[in-house]
Amino acid sequence: MGIRLTQFPAILQRYRLTTAQLETELSKRGLHIATISFGGPSHDFEQRKRVLAEAGNAMDFLALFGANRLVVFSPARRLPEAGSDAAFRTMCETFNRIGELATNKGFRAGLHNHLGQMCEKPEEIDRCMRMTDPNLFGFSPDTAHLHLGGSDVVGMFEKYKKRLVMMDYKDAKWTAPAGFTDSNGETLEPEAAKFLSSIYDLGDGEIDFPGCHRVLKEIGYRGWNCVDLDTARKGPRTSYERCGDYIVNTLEPIYS
Repeated sequence: MGIRLTQFPAILQRYRLTTAQLETELSKRGLHIATISFGGPSHDFEQRKRVLAEAGNAMDFLALFGANRLVVFSPARRLPEAGSDAAFRTMCETFNRIGELATNKGFRAGLHNHLGQMCEKPEEIDRCMRMTDPNLFGFSPDTAHLHLGGSDVVGMFEKYKKRLVMMDYKDAKWTAPAGFTDSNGETLEPEAAKFLSSIYDLGDGEIDFPGCHRVLKEIGYRGWNCVDLDTARKGPRTSYERCGDYIVNTLEPIYS
């Protein structure tokens, strides 16, 4: 069982954790680090050197824990320059460079689609896949962001099955928020509130996970699959136990 480390490297500083301390805490719980959520200004040629250095540092850190996958996010689409063809082309060129670096380190890197980013819609994901080298850069899809972004989730798995690096299983259906305050009492932006209201425990939304799983079985996939809950509707323990039951009862038989 593993975790995806987010907000690296700031999360180590925030909790004053050394690499050795993190390794100790993970070992106590029988956990591994599967990957890091990596992102940066890949659309900006002037910052490419820094992005590649940070990607290299992330993979060097992951290698200490035996990981060999890097999940790569695209830049925010709200940036003024993000809508240009030149920015998209530069981003894809940088992704190829990250993939080249990953290959040299014994890793595989892949695009993680996300709402609010340059690779949100199906046509943007397809464009990125066309403009990157399949031998260097793969696909690390998030099912909820695919669905809410307008993609056919199973269709995307099928289309890019030979490029799958890892994936997030997250259920979703667009849902109007009941309010704009989260469980910590913080006020959310309307867009964030709508997104969080649209995330569900596995099996409670609209995504065809058995269909996704049949694609994974077809290719003999044996990598990481991250069950990701942006919202734990029943509380973290109960929601994850419900997701676990869904996996065991509905998805595992597909592989048997």
